[in-house]
Amino acid sequence: MAIKFQYNKTSLGELNKQLKIRKNALPTIKSKESALRSEVKRAKDSALAFRKELDELIAAYDYMVQLWGEFDCDLIRIVDVELTTQKIAGVRIPILNDIAYEEKPYDLFSAPVWYAEGIKVLKQMSRLGIEFEVFNRKMELLDYARRKTTQKVNLYEKVQIPGYEDAIRKIKRFMEDEENLSKSAQKIVKTRQAQAEAMEEPKDDQ
Repeated sequence: MAIKFQYNKTSLGELNKQLKIRKNALPTIKSKESALRSEVKRAKDSALAFRKELDELIAAYDYMVQLWGEFDCDLIRIVDVELTTQKIAGVRIPILNDIAYEEKPYDLFSAPVWYAEGIKVLKQMSRLGIEFEVFNRKMELLDYARRKTTQKVNLYEKVQIPGYEDAIRKIKRFMEDEENLSKSAQKIVKTRQAQAEAMEEPKDDQ
């Protein structure tokens, strides 16, 4: 990124101000990036743990696969998923509070004996599946924020701070050169004035 500036004290002051802002902000941004990186890993690990638990539960009830065809799917349904939000490192992420189910009554005498177990298993599976999705979404939001923060760190460290420092060096060098030239010019003018005055001095009569 090309830093726009002029070769004067006003521009130098503004560049120094912008450089100071970025240098002061950089440690905070780096700290946020580190925190987000940790939270992304934590959310990913949690999502994988719920996914693994769900797969293990499905495998544990694999023997019932033949019976699921007889199960009345209208017996249970999810009517609401209650989510809240929480801020982590400035990022709003979803938190699962509760899952509301609606259970349809059935005849305990005529229905298969495993219906009660089936409803219990479906509740467990749905909760694990929803927890997985929530933590997966949490991971995506945090990782997006982490990438944006990393981009900002790189922008400050590799582009803007070196750019401002280079522009400041150029202005200082220009102003120093200008000052030296001015001093040299003043010295030449004084020397010539002295020479001219010496030549104009009247000579004493012999």
